[in-house]
Order: sequence, then structure tokens, then C-alpha cells
Amino acid sequence: MRVLIVTYYWPPAGGSGVQRWLKFVKYLQDFGITPVVYTVENPAYAIEDATLLAEIPEGVEVLRQPIWEPYKLANIFSRGKATQTSVGFLDEKKSLFGKFATYVRANYFIPDARKFWVKPSLSYLEKYLKAHPVDLVITTGPPQSVHLIGLGLKEKSKLKWIADFRDPWTAMGYFKNLPLTQRTIKIHEHLKTKVLRSADAVVVVGKTMQREYLNFNKMTSVLTNGFDIELSDSKVTLDPHFTISHIGIMNEDQNPRVLWKVLSELMQEIEGFAENLKIQLIGKVAPSVLELISSSGLNEQLRSLGYLPHNEVVAYQQKSQVLLVCINEVPSANLIITGKIFEYLAAKRPVLAIGPKTGDLADIINHTHSGTVFEAHHHNELKEQVRSMYKDFSNNCLHVQSKNIEQYHRREITRKLVHLIKMITG
Repeated sequence: MRVLIVTYYWPPAGGSGVQRWLKFVKYLQDFGITPVVYTVENPAYAIEDATLLAEIPEGVEVLRQPIWEPYKLANIFSRGKATQTSVGFLDEKKSLFGKFATYVRANYFIPDARKFWVKPSLSYLEKYLKAHPVDLVITTGPPQSVHLIGLGLKEKSKLKWIADFRDPWTAMGYFKNLPLTQRTIKIHEHLKTKVLRSADAVVVVGKTMQREYLNFNKMTSVLTNGFDIELSDSKVTLDPHFTISHIGIMNEDQNPRVLWKVLSELMQEIEGFAENLKIQLIGKVAPSVLELISSSGLNEQLRSLGYLPHNEVVAYQQKSQVLLVCINEVPSANLIITGKIFEYLAAKRPVLAIGPKTGDLADIINHTHSGTVFEAHHHNELKEQVRSMYKDFSNNCLHVQSKNIEQYHRREITRKLVHLIKMITG
């Protein structure tokens, strides 16, 4: 069986967006399915990680076609100063040109700036598929414009099609922060509805998202992200400091203000805490977050390492005393499941989460007994938890007795995907 996977993010893309389908492609062949990947030839990736190229399974066919992206045009008009940035940093201060560019991007590039890849991709793939048929097409977004390629192929060739949503189309926090006109919002809703109703099946990463999308497509399934590390009971040499590590982007709306306050207070209350504490941020961090850390008196404890290759990140996770995850303070917070949580589970270190106690992320943490979740206003409870963790650290007994984590191995998630593929293709 041959499956065509259409994805914008593919090595050398770095960050979380590339991991999901890189790992699915890795394991699909174990179940007798031959993946064919269609991706971009000249992408404008915000982050690159060349080490991931080595993870592409040998012999996998990768088709590439060029894309025109407006970010390159923006660079010309801004004399090279404009760069593609994470949408999560929309709340930072912008120049007049930056505000204008955001407005244009939000209202003229619908559903997103990769829309110009759709028509040439359809033209190329229609010819390719006539000569090299496949049994199924899978599209994965964001960017959500990729789903329009699946929609076009479905309408013209009646191919079976799965639409995979790593993030919701319109419910993400940054979507609400964009300067969208009512006309633009209606177009987004129309496109989302058409994609969801036209796909033979829809895949999402969490239960909250599934409940919403079931209203559009009864064949909506949950396939979470996962980890691709073989679990081991062998001991790892932990950091000698009381290291609290956060992996990945930390936007302004993820800023754990309550945690910085708690850590600042404990430095005054516990002898030796300031000397032992190390705050480790790996990934892009909003300037406003760094400013608050500084004003909280935590500069000496901070190590902001920026983006690191994925294999190095795994090592940092395993050596950390505590792993921090912060959910965006947005109306859709309940449905957010950051991909990092699954690698945190594999690292077998205590997880400290700041976010909704009733959300999808909290369900996973509670089910796996991997850590504790605190709401952003739970100052006293969080303070006591950090105090307790530090006491255990001081006594060399800071551990976590997690369970039920094997189900989140990428191989097991792929097994569920294969079941869905076979069910659809009959």
C-alpha cells in the first residue's frame, strides 16, 4: 500500500512541527505501508536542524516542488530586516511596517502565506499520481493551506484523504490576536468547514479538538504526538543544580509569572536555594519573558540557550531535575497539548505544568502520574510544590513514578494510524 503525505515541514526544518510526520514515516514501513512524501523545495523555515536529515528512512521517496513565499518579498521592502517569525510572537512591539505586514498577511494570504503552493502542487501531483498511483493522501497542517491540496485532489480524483490537524484551524490563541476583518473570518470558517466535511477522516492531537471537529466529520480520531526514545531503567547523571528546564518556544502568553515570583521568594526564604537554582530555557524566548525574569532578580540563575539540535535537547531533558511546561493563557488553553510533554514523559523527570487543571495536557499528566499542574493564580500551592521538590533534590530523592507512558511511543501511535488507514481504504 502506498500513501502520499503532503507536508510543508520536513527536514532540514527544525522545531516541533516536523517531528510528527518524520516519525510516522519512520514507522509506517514496519506495518507494510510505503510512504511517499511531498514537500517544499525552497522553504522559509524559521528554524532549521540539519541533524534531522539523518532520520529520514533510507529509500523513502521525497518529492519536492518550489514555493513562492511573501516573507522573501517582505525582506526586500524592509531592506533585509524582516524575517519570518513564530506567530506566537505577534504580541511584541512592531514597527509601522511590521503592523502593516501583519494586517496584509492576516487578510490577504488566506488561509496563510503558503497558499501560493496550492495550485502548482495540484498541477504537479495530478501528473505524478497518474503515473505513480497511491491508495491514500494525507495532508498535515499547519500551515492549513496544505489541506487545500488534499481538498483539490479529493475533488478531482476521488482519492481517499485524511486531514491531520496538529493545531486547530481557528481556535489557536494567536488567531484571535490577528487583525482579522469579519470577511476574513468568514472565509476561514468556510474553508475549515469544507475541508473537514470533505475529508474521509480527520485526525487531531487531543480530545477537546476531537469533540469540536466531530460536529463536522464523524470520522475524527485522536492521534497524539509522542516520543521516539526507547525507555530504559538505566540511570542518567542528573544536573548537580536544582535545574528547572523549559524546552521550546516561550511566548509572552506562556510567561509563567507566578513561577518567577515563587522562585524569587524562595531565594529569600531558603538558605542555599539561590546558589542551587538554575533556570534553563532551550528555544526561542520572548523578550518580555526575559525582562520579567531579570526584574524578578533571577538573572544569575538563568541560562537561555536558544534553539539546539533535537538530539542535544533530549540529553538536556534527561539531566534536568524538573521539566517545565507552560500553557498559553488564551481562551483555547484547554485544548493545547505541547509536543514536548511526550518527550518529558520519556525523560522520566518530574513535570511542573502551569496551565488549566482540566485541560487535555492535565489529563495526560494525571493519567501518567508524571507531574503536577497548577493554574496561573495558584501561587501558594505552586510555592509549596517547588519547596517540596527542592527538599527532595537536597536529599537526592527527587524522582517521579510515572506509568502508562508506553502508549505514547511513536511506534504505538503509528500502529493506530495504520489501523485508520486500513479502515478507510477497505
